[in-house]
Amino acid sequence: MPSTTDGSAMLSPTRIRLALLALALGGFGIGATEFVAMGLLPNLAADLLPGLHATAPDAANAQIGWLISAYALGVVVGAPTIAAAAARWPRKQLLLALLAAFTLATIASALLPTFGLVLVARFVAALPHGAYFGIASLVAADLMGPGKRARGVALVLSGLTISNVIGVPVITWIGQVSGWRVAYLVVAAVFAVTFLAVILLVPFQAGDPLATMRNELKAFGRLQVWFALGIGAIGFGGLFAVYTYVAPLTIEVTGLGAGAVPLVLVVIGLGMTVGNLLGGHLADKSVRRTLYGFFCVMIVALAGLALSAQFLPGLLIGVFLVGGSAAGLSPAIQTRLMDVSRDSQSIAAALNHSALNIGNALGAFLGGLAIAGGLGYVAPVWIGAALSGFGLALAVVSFAIDRSWRRKGQHVPYGTALIEVVTDAA
Repeated sequence: MPSTTDGSAMLSPTRIRLALLALALGGFGIGATEFVAMGLLPNLAADLLPGLHATAPDAANAQIGWLISAYALGVVVGAPTIAAAAARWPRKQLLLALLAAFTLATIASALLPTFGLVLVARFVAALPHGAYFGIASLVAADLMGPGKRARGVALVLSGLTISNVIGVPVITWIGQVSGWRVAYLVVAAVFAVTFLAVILLVPFQAGDPLATMRNELKAFGRLQVWFALGIGAIGFGGLFAVYTYVAPLTIEVTGLGAGAVPLVLVVIGLGMTVGNLLGGHLADKSVRRTLYGFFCVMIVALAGLALSAQFLPGLLIGVFLVGGSAAGLSPAIQTRLMDVSRDSQSIAAALNHSALNIGNALGAFLGGLAIAGGLGYVAPVWIGAALSGFGLALAVVSFAIDRSWRRKGQHVPYGTALIEVVTDAA
């Protein structure tokens, strides 16, 4: 079915698919810039912390994990700030500005000489991350039309999950062969190509002329927004407690060579791709049941991985299920945030990625503490299971509050989610 843009031009199905492909390509680049460091952790440690790596490689790997935490914190800072400040901007122009920033900051990450400078570059490179996904999700939702919001979000996120199947393993291999700096230059090239694709393929969409930073920031005054953020921030820590240290887990626990790490990354990416598409489809039917179901799968998968990571089948099945269940949560959390944020749609769409990257930083940080404390590379997996359990508990409490409001005959204090509560909380 054709879609109507702000200029009232009817778009053909082919044009819509091409526009969605361009948006997903940006997600592909973001997946690469965010996750490629996880497969190159030992390489980064050897180059940026040579002295520490020579004497205490576990401590060097744990410290290099700060690069991942710095990126995650950059997302947390940039997503709400940019989304709120630029809500009136035409969406296509905003996407282009964000892609230009990605390109330049990723080049800087590749060229700067010291650990401290690279740490700063990774923080700066992350600032456009949440705003890009948030604005791209709004564009995709408009292109897809009513009743397909979660699927539109999932299509944008599919670039990130496919990146974990193809882009991250391939670029990880390039980094192992030619150096991690070359790997980041390849990522920068992906962003440059995406910039051109958005110019050519994405239609004009106006920003919200009534949006103000004050109105956007009203989202933070709503209780259920904080619950949704907590679900993502704590629950998603389970994925990143594993993903951050997947290279040493593969090498030190399963006993495989460094060449097996890209294969493990492919398996995680396949799980994420399947989970993302399934999660988008299910979330359009029931956000609540989608969150409950994928959290349960994730907790069981993490526990199974912790108990069987020393065996190759256990490692591969475990990381597939962990990646799939985590990716299945993302469209549901995104949709929940868009529901409970009412009119603050720009910031709501971006806040999901702030929440998920708090989970990124939290999982990487707690996992690093466990490793630095001598608990080994399986300890972060158990930490991930605990974080996912807390995420599930927050989801249960959040929807219990919805049911309480409904039983008391009170109007649920956010727009379209009233339908969700009446039909889904019973």
